[in-house]
Amino acid sequence: MSSTATIPPSYETGTVLFIHALTSLHPGSGTALGTVDLPVQRERHTQWPVIAASSLKGVLRDAVRRSRASADDLFAAFGPETAEAEKHAGAVTLTDGRILAFPVRALRGIFAWVTCPAVLERFQRDLSLIPSTKLSRGLSLPKQWPNKDAMLCPKDSPILIDGNQAVLEEFAFTRSGDADDVAKWIADHAISDDLTRQRIQKHLVVLHDDDFTHFVRHATEITARIGLDYERKTVRTGALFYQEFLPSDTLFYSVVLANPSRRIIEEQEGTTRKTRKHEKSAEQLLAFVKEHLPRTLQIGGDETIGKGICAIRLL
Repeated sequence: MSSTATIPPSYETGTVLFIHALTSLHPGSGTALGTVDLPVQRERHTQWPVIAASSLKGVLRDAVRRSRASADDLFAAFGPETAEAEKHAGAVTLTDGRILAFPVRALRGIFAWVTCPAVLERFQRDLSLIPSTKLSRGLSLPKQWPNKDAMLCPKDSPILIDGNQAVLEEFAFTRSGDADDVAKWIADHAISDDLTRQRIQKHLVVLHDDDFTHFVRHATEITARIGLDYERKTVRTGALFYQEFLPSDTLFYSVVLANPSRRIIEEQEGTTRKTRKHEKSAEQLLAFVKEHLPRTLQIGGDETIGKGICAIRLL
């Protein structure tokens, strides 16, 4: 992937939605035949965690609907109800929620957010989908990427031991350079609260692609879930299963693109049926979505046990 890739825009405007998991997150992929009964969604080719665009769009649509926003604008932005889906498409497009940084426990400094060249180069490429944006040009990637078992991080990072070593999970890494520009960009744009913004600037680590992939595959949370027989206070037969969660502080992004409204409104005046165009520009519809989104959303399964609470930031 090239960090200088430019993709001709086919949308009038767009922005980025950042998703910061405040509690463990389960964007489920259904049942599986392996050791984990309920795994999280993963990309087929990378095996990195992902949040399906269809799930994200549904969550955003429901959040805007709950804010008692204009039904005309809601349908124009996200499309009509299912029963009338053939009338027109929504004007707002979302990509899958892609991983940007993944939290990994550290011997010092509690934990670090890890990312890698493939993630950052893809992120910069995805930013180029947004028409007339300065975001991709503002993101400055390191000129030298780390080798295997090496890392880029701030020289005064709290995770460092003796100034140049860090232990993430059970693996040791040697610092080979800085990642200050990337850490500052992510802190300034992706994070909503000041404390996390300050922390990520010191705790962001860029690893080799293979090291990053190992962590996102094997450093998730696996939780045993049971159903009780209330009379005997034992596990019901067949009610023990294992569920995978992404740890809190996982950071995703989704590119949000918009075109003008496609909605045609039908009105009845006496015996005459008239139609009129719902006149809203792409910028107006994107502003409408941003205005009616709350600061936190619940994404994925297990809402009633506090899973999937995410801080969101729509630039």
